[in-house]
This record gives sequence, structure tokens and C-alpha cells, in this order.
Amino acid sequence: MLCNQVIAHIFMLMKTRRDPFQAIADPTRRAILCLIALQAMTPHAIADHFNSSRQAVSKHIQILSECSLVQSKQKGREIFYRVNVLRMKEIADWIEPFRQIWEKRFNQLDELLVRINPK
Repeated sequence: MLCNQVIAHIFMLMKTRRDPFQAIADPTRRAILCLIALQAMTPHAIADHFNSSRQAVSKHIQILSECSLVQSKQKGREIFYRVNVLRMKEIADWIEPFRQIWEKRFNQLDELLVRINPK
């Protein structure tokens, strides 16, 4: 089942311009996602939270947009960015089987440690 999910994910990635996992590998982009998860923000408001130029933040937002991780909405002269929750859920769903595998392994390790050293 996991293999089928990986293959489906690869085909999905081929349809997008950028790999969302590559995009979220950058700590600044992860910080931007955390910031706009709370509320939609303009690039200027986002840039105020970082020690970088508005142009640098805009480049990060562009990469996140190309992966469909953020959505934009224009209000008057301002553009507001927010997290694309559905796209983030796709990533979380893809990661979930791996989390379950590691959780099972840690539980097995806990059980083994209790058997080895019962107190």
C-alpha cells in the first residue's frame, strides 16, 4: 500500500512545477507557512517577521505558490497569502504511513526495554 502511495505522489509531483517537499525543506519557507497558517498576510507583513528583504520573502512565497502550498487573494491593492490547507493535508497524508511505522517501532522498543529492565 505504501508503495502505491509513493507512486501516486510521484505522478502528482510531475504535474506541479516544484516539489512541495523540496519547498518545505527550507526553514524560511516553513516559517512563512507557520506564520500565515494563523492568518492571511501581505508579503510586506510577512517580511516584517524576517531579517531579509521583501524581495527575498517574495521569492519564497513564489516557490510556495508554485507548489500550491499557499493561495493568494487580492483585496484592493493588497495581495494576501494564506496556507492552502488541502495541499498541506495531502503532504500530511503522504507522511502519515511513515509516522505510523516509526510509532510502531518506538512502541516495540519501549516494550523490549520494559522486558529487559522491569522495575
